Amino acid sequence: MIPTNTRRRFLTGMGAMAGAVTAASVSRVAMAALPEPVIQTTADTAGPLVPPTGRPYNAVVTLNGWTAPWRMNQGVKEFHLVAEPVVREMTPGFKAHLWGYNGQSPGPTIEVVEGDRVRIFVTNRLPEHTSVHWHGQRLPNGMDGVGGLTQPTIQPGKTFVYEFVARRPGTFMYHPHGDEMVQMAMGMMGFWVTHPKVPHPLIEEVDRDFVFLLNAYDIEPGSYTPRIMTMTDFNIWTFNSRVFPGIASMNVRHGDKVRIRVGNLTMTNHPMHLHGHEFVVSGTDGGPTPKGSRWPEVSADVAVGQMRQLEFLADEEGDWAFHCHKSHHTMGAMGHDVPTMIGVDHRGVARKIGKLVPDYMVMGERGMADMGEMEMPLPDNTQKMMDGHGPFGSLEMGGMFTTVKVRREQPRGDYSDPGWFRHPAGTVAYEFTGTLPEPTRQAPARGQPASAASPAPVPRQDVEVRVRKPAPGHGGH
Repeated sequence: MIPTNTRRRFLTGMGAMAGAVTAASVSRVAMAALPEPVIQTTADTAGPLVPPTGRPYNAVVTLNGWTAPWRMNQGVKEFHLVAEPVVREMTPGFKAHLWGYNGQSPGPTIEVVEGDRVRIFVTNRLPEHTSVHWHGQRLPNGMDGVGGLTQPTIQPGKTFVYEFVARRPGTFMYHPHGDEMVQMAMGMMGFWVTHPKVPHPLIEEVDRDFVFLLNAYDIEPGSYTPRIMTMTDFNIWTFNSRVFPGIASMNVRHGDKVRIRVGNLTMTNHPMHLHGHEFVVSGTDGGPTPKGSRWPEVSADVAVGQMRQLEFLADEEGDWAFHCHKSHHTMGAMGHDVPTMIGVDHRGVARKIGKLVPDYMVMGERGMADMGEMEMPLPDNTQKMMDGHGPFGSLEMGGMFTTVKVRREQPRGDYSDPGWFRHPAGTVAYEFTGTLPEPTRQAPARGQPASAASPAPVPRQDVEVRVRKPAPGHGGH
């Protein structure tokens, strides 16, 4: 968590704005007047940041992330983002060398209220230039953040200022528009939420509001830095640059109205699927959806560059899976050129290989489920293909997977993990140990062996079919 004294200084320090601040670089004198850039390095999920100044709102919770503090300066909300190399722990024992903001990838969530004037200082500590695009915002063209088109790029060591009014409520994100193929592949992105200023007819109040971004990486086993030239063959699929079981659960109270905001900055679409409940898509990055366009769903596709708001009533207790429904995206550290070995008996070959490579293990001849239990030697700093354990054994999941934990006893406003669900007696699937009855089969015809029995023939029915041929020429076709 952010140290209390650091957050307090950030929130209460006013400091006069230097007149030298422009949309180019900021002098040392002006830098002294900038908001303190608060840095976060832990991957824990921070609780909601209740607004200490400005208009009140129902704060969001960023999965395995946090909300950026701000200061008020003559009625303007001021934030400070620092683009810099970061180390992100994707799951215990697996870290990646990424680029991000304020010590994290993704960067901190920015929360404002419709009508707020916002000023964001962006300091570049990367080895190359960058810029920031405020995805989905209505703003002056010169603040849109497309390097070379709407502004000069931010050179290393320089600080730029973006200032605009948050004109409409909704779910947005921010990311570079300078060498973005590299910088986004390295993890540079963040969430943005604009809350409504007054009650909105299409935006309902919720009890819990979670946000996270979908991102993907190509990190070879044993290495730390993503391969930035990959177009499709990614092997690390993440929520907020975390992989299961390193992804936090979403912990809610039974009966809570829950909103999950999902943004997609990968190179493919993701059908997000919730178990045990139905939801509606209540908003996109274009704004809240009309109520007449909403219908119950259990899966919603989030395409590249899109945001989706999913809302549901958590009225079923339990530990409910929430994941991408592309099966490869709930695994990790996969190789794409592994042959299918199902049904192949290669024990003899394995014995010969084992004499040369003592740690060699046969895998794939009976499917891949054994990978969830194997203690197979792996290179250092590598995500397991399938990891995570539940109360009944291996979950055989990784990547884009987590749980929504619904509990009656969860206090309001409490986001702590309640542990595994205790199922009421008689509500868990169980092994049947009785005797199965023999299936009923048709008796064989006279003179045929018993094995020749077949289902009863369907009685023939004559059906009159009338066919009209087209007239000569093309008119009757």
